[in-house]
Amino acid sequence: MSDTPLHLFDAMGIELEYMIVDRRDLCVRPVADRVLMAAAGDIVSEIEMGPLAWSNELVLHVIELKTNGPVHALTGLRRTFDQHLDRINGMLLPMDARLMPTACHPWMDPLRETVLWPHEYSPVYEAYDRIFGCKGHGWSNLQSMHINLPFHGDDEFARLHAAIRLLLPVMPALTAASPILDGRPTGFMDARMEVYRHNAERIPSIAGRIVPEPVYTREDYERQIFRRMYADIAPFDPDGTLQHEFLNSRGAISRFDRGAIEIRVLDIQECPRADLAAAALITAALKDLCNERWVSLERLKAMATQPLADLFLRVIRDADQTVIEQKDFLQAVGMPPSKIQAREVWQHLAETALSTATIDPDLNQALESILAKGCLARRISKATGPAPSREKLQEIYGALCDCLAEGELFQ
Repeated sequence: MSDTPLHLFDAMGIELEYMIVDRRDLCVRPVADRVLMAAAGDIVSEIEMGPLAWSNELVLHVIELKTNGPVHALTGLRRTFDQHLDRINGMLLPMDARLMPTACHPWMDPLRETVLWPHEYSPVYEAYDRIFGCKGHGWSNLQSMHINLPFHGDDEFARLHAAIRLLLPVMPALTAASPILDGRPTGFMDARMEVYRHNAERIPSIAGRIVPEPVYTREDYERQIFRRMYADIAPFDPDGTLQHEFLNSRGAISRFDRGAIEIRVLDIQECPRADLAAAALITAALKDLCNERWVSLERLKAMATQPLADLFLRVIRDADQTVIEQKDFLQAVGMPPSKIQAREVWQHLAETALSTATIDPDLNQALESILAKGCLARRISKATGPAPSREKLQEIYGALCDCLAEGELFQ
C-alpha cells in the first residue's frame, strides 16, 4: 500500500466499481476506454486523478475509482468520490451513457454483451478467458467495494487475518446488493458472491471456500496457498502469466507485495456514502477483534474454516435475515449464545465498536438507515416485488442511478 511500512489500522485503501450503461434503456455500454482516453489523452488502463485513480479491469463496461494510495481516515472521502463520479457522468453524457451502481446488472446477458478490455494488460485477461471463460455473471457482471487494510510483519498479519476470517462470512449481511440476475430474482440477496464462488471451479485451490484458511505467517501462506495455486494452474498457464498473488480469489486475499489484506466480498452500494459507512463499521469491528476485545487471538486463530464457510453460504442467500446459532462465532463478537439474526450482529457491532471510534456524522447517519431499513438487496427486492417486469426493473435501477448521481441512499 505504501513505500513506508504501515501498521494495523494506520490507513486503508478503498476501491469502488461501477457499470456504464445506456442513459435511456440502461443496457451495458462498453466505453470505459473512451472515458479513460478522454481523461488521459491516450488509452490507458489507469490514470491518477489527484486523490483518486480511475481504472478498468477485465471488461469495457466497468470503471473503477480508488484512493490514490492509502488514506488515514474516511472523513471527507465521500465528497471526493461524489465529485469524481459527477465528473465521469459528465464525460458520459455526450455518449448517452451514465453510471449505474449495485453489484450486478439486473438483465445483462454476459454471453452476448461482454467485451473484454483489449488494450494494456490484455494478455492477463486473455489468459483468464482461455482458462475459465470470462463471459459469465461471475466474471463480467459484478461490481464490488474492496477494502485494503495494512499489516507489517507476521504478528500483525496473524491478527488481521484471524479477525477478517471471522467477520467475513457476515459482511454480505450488511452489503448484499445483487438480488436480480437475468431479469428475475435469484433467491440470493448476494447473487454476485453466489456466482463468483463458482468462477474458478476448474482449479478449486484458487478460491478455496472463499473464507480463507487459518494461515498466519507469510511462509505458511506461500506454502499452503500460493504454491498450490501456482502448481495447479501451471498446466493451463505454461507461460506463468497468472502465477502471481492476484490469482488468489478468496474473499480476502493477502497481498504481501503491498503489505495489505484486500477484502473482496462487499457488494457495491447505491452511492459512496453507503459504501464508506459500511467500511467504517467493518474496520472498527475488525480493530476490536484484533485488540482481543471479546476473545483472545488464540481463539480467533482457532476458528475452523468449514463452519465459517457454511455461515457465509447462508448469509449470501438470506443476508441480514440469516439466523446465526454458532456459539463460538457469537461469543467471538461479544454476543450471548442464542438464535440471532445477522442484522442484530451488525447492530451490536455498531453500538460497541463504533462507541470508541471516530466516524463522520454523515456516514453514521447512513449506517443507521441501513441497519434500520435493511441491506440494499432487501430494499431492492421490496421495491421490485417477486416477479418484476423489465419495465419495473428499469424504473428501479434508473432510480438507483439517480441515487448514485445525487449521493443519496435508496429508500
